[in-house]
Amino acid sequence: MEEQHQVLTLIEEITRNDGSTYFEIGNMVHNGRAELAAERGFIKEVRILQLNIPHSRNVIKYENYINSNFKMQDESMDHWEEWTRSPEMDKVVSDILSENHIG
Repeated sequence: MEEQHQVLTLIEEITRNDGSTYFEIGNMVHNGRAELAAERGFIKEVRILQLNIPHSRNVIKYENYINSNFKMQDESMDHWEEWTRSPEMDKVVSDILSENHIG
């Protein structure tokens, strides 16, 4: 896994193999890994809903959470790691989606 600070810049919709979907705040590297995961059958698909989202307080808060709890998967991944969220981070992501008129 790559050791680096991730700056989150976009909103994605990810479709799991069971057909359920979820929103994620990611970046182009995360999106590329999700595309690779879809090609390998770990998820159904990923769509970018919005690029270049404002770097708001909520985005910074979520960014800090992601960087403290997860590492970006590398290209040798053998599964898709969904970033699990605490109830507080669920609220932060919901607020980010609202700020960007999504959801």
